Amino acid sequence: MSEIIKSKAVVLEKMNYSDSSLIVTLYTEHNGKVSAIVKGGRSPKSKLALVVDILNLIEVIFYKKESRELQIISSADLIAHYPNIKSDLDSTKYAFAVLEVVRNLTIENESNNRLFKGLVRILEHFENRKELPSILFARFFMFLITETGYEMMIDKCGNCGKDLNPDSGVGYNYSAGFICEDCLHSHSGFEKIDSELFKFLYCLKNKKFLNGLSNKTIDEGNSFLERYVKDHIPDFKGIQSLFMFK
Repeated sequence: MSEIIKSKAVVLEKMNYSDSSLIVTLYTEHNGKVSAIVKGGRSPKSKLALVVDILNLIEVIFYKKESRELQIISSADLIAHYPNIKSDLDSTKYAFAVLEVVRNLTIENESNNRLFKGLVRILEHFENRKELPSILFARFFMFLITETGYEMMIDKCGNCGKDLNPDSGVGYNYSAGFICEDCLHSHSGFEKIDSELFKFLYCLKNKKFLNGLSNKTIDEGNSFLERYVKDHIPDFKGIQSLFMFK
């Protein structure tokens, strides 16, 4: 028996299915990631397909059946479509990267209301241009890493437990994480992390304001986060959206 679900949702992905329908991936307020079908969604006359479009925040009604891989959307109303994001290439690129990491790093039907709220909040920040799109993406990526159980331990040395200083040298490897400057000099097998890069990661993790950073440091920070996830989740293949828009 199907359960009728009414929920807010962000549209993560949309693709053609058969000759007439669409398959969409939603991140919903109370049901987590949900795959669903929009029957007749490929028709030029389908108003539902315009509402259920990538990046939109919607209120959707769908019929949920546990045994079914694709739920059936019956109706949807638009809440926000973020025109400022869609009119700016850089914002679009990084907002799509946000959707991509949510799609690839979350589990179907696993509820996380905090993650849903964080997703909506970061899209609002993109829309209002609160910070550079590349920094907003980094903030969300760090948040998502924590929410999915792979929190980056960046405050204390992974070897001796001493507080890490963002103004001092640090080292890193996959197994031990970040280590202090003293341990870096006395242990092998660690790469030295650039101080500006570590400050960037440290401020992201501790939700501090970021100012005066070069684009190079921000890009290196996002690349480090991507590599960190690859180290911990072998199935993660990287963030394609950041290359598609180049």
